[in-house]
Amino acid sequence: MDTGPDTRIRCVMERMHEVYLGRDEVISCILAALLAGGHVLLEGVPGVGKTLIAITLSRLFDLSFKRIQFTNDMLPSDVTGFHTLRGETGAWEMVKGPIFASIVLADEINRTSPKTQSALLEAMEEAQVTIDGVTYELPRPFMVIATQNPVEIAGTFPLPESQLDRFLMKLSVEYPPLKEEREILMKDIDHADALKLRPVMTKDELVDLADEASTVSVHPDVISYIVNIVRATRVHPRVELGVSPRGGLALKRAAQAWAYISGRNFVTPGDVATLAPFVLSHRIISKDGDPGGLVEEVLREVEVPL
Repeated sequence: MDTGPDTRIRCVMERMHEVYLGRDEVISCILAALLAGGHVLLEGVPGVGKTLIAITLSRLFDLSFKRIQFTNDMLPSDVTGFHTLRGETGAWEMVKGPIFASIVLADEINRTSPKTQSALLEAMEEAQVTIDGVTYELPRPFMVIATQNPVEIAGTFPLPESQLDRFLMKLSVEYPPLKEEREILMKDIDHADALKLRPVMTKDELVDLADEASTVSVHPDVISYIVNIVRATRVHPRVELGVSPRGGLALKRAAQAWAYISGRNFVTPGDVATLAPFVLSHRIISKDGDPGGLVEEVLREVEVPL
């Protein structure tokens, strides 16, 4: 019987579909991001299953889970934690914030101030937080799944470029298709159903899969393809600021994880092209304010290696 990593990942996807009846593409991308050690920004109107995805992922991999419900009056210490003086001993004690979990759901991240949003920067980049000059390591794996309402909804603060760049992928979570929406109502699916899920694999097994995914082969021609895509974004006539080298590294890691969950030990140009819009679009500043379709235009212009 096949017991390869693709079989185990496929099992996870099947279980996720028991409670999240949206697009397969969203689930596949989130799993790829988890294996690549990246973070995901989910954008969509309230009620389309963004929170449900994060809860389901933590349950299936038996990972610690914390939810941060962002509001406009939150402080950075509400995210990272703080030191407090114990009255009995007179010693300083660390009170850990919700960032100390393997899966952190940053719910409605664009409803809090930029100052509090920035509290996530160090955690997302270095898997650590510094509080009062003391650095604390975060658990492995560590993944932030942030949800964001569309910017046209009142009471939101658009994420700055430095924050957006920390997300491996930005995904749009849309309304479910008709058939799936009927099934949601028939089964009365909600967060309680996700909490009932049992783990498919352990945290240590997930770490092993992530380590294996990082060894997936990337041919020099595919590396050149990634570089050419990234560099093409910088000279596109509609682009004000193109993708940095960090964006190219993100695309490479994402493509490796995508190939791995597809059951391959090598990356194809198709893997790169599939993931490029999710990995690169939010890293581009467009002259007309809308980066939509820019990456697709670049992909049409860059020669694909044979």
